[in-house]
Amino acid sequence: MWNTGADADADGGVAVDVVVVGAGQAGLSSAYHLTRAGLDHVVLDHAPRPGGAWQFRWPSLTYGKVHGMHALPGMELTGADPLRPSSEVVGEYFAAYEDRFGLRVRRPVDVSAVREGDGGRLRVETSAGVWSARALINATGTWDRPFWPRYPGQEAFRDRQLHTADYPGPREFAGARVIVVGGGTSAVQHLLEIAEVAAETTWVTRRPPVFRDGGFGEAEGRAAVALVDDRVRRGLPPQSVVSVTGLPLNEAVRAGLASGVLARRPVFDRITATGAAWADGSRVDADVILWATGFRAAVDHLAPLRLREPGGGIRVEGTRAVRDERIHLVGYGPSASTIGANRAGGAAARQVRRLLTRERTATPVP
Repeated sequence: MWNTGADADADGGVAVDVVVVGAGQAGLSSAYHLTRAGLDHVVLDHAPRPGGAWQFRWPSLTYGKVHGMHALPGMELTGADPLRPSSEVVGEYFAAYEDRFGLRVRRPVDVSAVREGDGGRLRVETSAGVWSARALINATGTWDRPFWPRYPGQEAFRDRQLHTADYPGPREFAGARVIVVGGGTSAVQHLLEIAEVAAETTWVTRRPPVFRDGGFGEAEGRAAVALVDDRVRRGLPPQSVVSVTGLPLNEAVRAGLASGVLARRPVFDRITATGAAWADGSRVDADVILWATGFRAAVDHLAPLRLREPGGGIRVEGTRAVRDERIHLVGYGPSASTIGANRAGGAAARQVRRLLTRERTATPVP
């Protein structure tokens, strides 16, 4: 059922059973399962329109290039043109999904903090007011926290530095000398398309890239997810599933390796005013440094609840934060893939339902 906002609790917020923060794959999956369970909830999303982080992807990332997009529960994505930008395809799909299942997402709403409220409830402070919830499903992903590593001399670089989060597509790099930093899928995709128009490209990574040749079946997937899951169970910052699966060795990547576009160099020791330098005395001049160095979990709004462990991460079992059973994280750690987010959304909804049922049973009748 949908809460209209008419009810308020003693903490001054609109009272609901569950607040879902984020309306990407993980958030919509959670909302779908909460709706099916008949739980009173609200979905808050800071993006201007449906599509989650997909709406911010660069135009040259067409749907046919997308790595492992899985349908949301209850509605397949069919008939998509592989040549259309993925931002358009997925944005339209998410919008249709919200409409079909009545997932009335409130947007744009920025969640600034989640605190302890009155009577064992959570106080969710936002740009659109305060909500008071008995449980919260956090589905904020990583797109809002691009990771910029720091190197000596970085501030001295005279030309342009940008991150994957701001990547505009290859056209802006025509005739430029470009250093791409990072060993993930995004770095490889950037290099392959920038190399077609740039004067020169250089690829640098901290560790030698590992390319995966052959299939990636269910057993391999379970093993990769288990490695990521182990980190969050120990309270360490999560790594992406892709970081432990390796890079897929498809035809485009093979061609890039053969042509030298994907000839990797170890990461530089320092950045200069005109490029980068290594300890052996070698240098590369550049007009652009593109940091394809990944993202971190966007969970700063949960800081008042003190969920972090000494290792720097939030310890999670299943989807539940170990330090606070009212908080569930989906799209975090092992559920950061699209199929993982779907499963985690269902698991979080079931666990929240059990929590609320237990609380209601334990509440004495006046």
